[in-house]
Amino acid sequence: MIENLFYGFSHVLVEVFFALIPLVVFFALFQLIYLKLPLKRLLNIGVGIILTFFGLAFFLQGVHIGFLPAGEAMGAILGELPNRWILIPVGFVLGFVATFAEPAVRILNHEVEKVSGGYISQRVLLFTLSIGVGISIALSMVRILVGIPLWYFIIPGYLAALVMMRFSSRTFTSVAFDSGGVATGPMTVTFILAMAVGIAGTVEGRDPLLDGFGMIAMVALAPILAVLTLGLLYGREEKKNEDDIKSEA
Repeated sequence: MIENLFYGFSHVLVEVFFALIPLVVFFALFQLIYLKLPLKRLLNIGVGIILTFFGLAFFLQGVHIGFLPAGEAMGAILGELPNRWILIPVGFVLGFVATFAEPAVRILNHEVEKVSGGYISQRVLLFTLSIGVGISIALSMVRILVGIPLWYFIIPGYLAALVMMRFSSRTFTSVAFDSGGVATGPMTVTFILAMAVGIAGTVEGRDPLLDGFGMIAMVALAPILAVLTLGLLYGREEKKNEDDIKSEA
């Protein structure tokens, strides 16, 4: 049992080591030339790097032996259901939950609330991103079931984003495009992508390469549109408050 859990773990350790070593070398150079941090601070950073190393290694091992097989198995079972349209609400729920639990999304929301002085609430932003990703996963299920080409969603989506940028504030535009990258984190990629590939592999007439992939592109687009929409709502509320103040004056 234990041997199966840690099968291939040595390769994962090597991959994580080579992924982190450039960052460590880069930090070491800055420490020697510019930072000159005290020893106590360096020890704390060193402990953090060690925890990061083992955290990433254990997470990737868990992905290989847990998330990917579980996602593919769930996709294969869901794809064989007689009423496949249930995949649409299931996709929405899974997309919402995966984004709600995404650590990178939580960090982004915390930073946005801190920098904006509470103007953009992290709770509001979290629900906005979760709903946006949930809708994108639901549309991905529709694409797999019906066989709609990916560019039918991507091109209109980015055109809509460009138009919405014109009417949204620069603050929300910046947050929106960062949100697109943050939402495509390990929770979504490792589990839901594997599930989508499993579904495409069981649905008759669908190619897992053509229909299973492409979902991450839609997940990256959805938070952009969701946050820009939130920006438009904030702008509308601000304008309404300004009009009320002017009318009272």
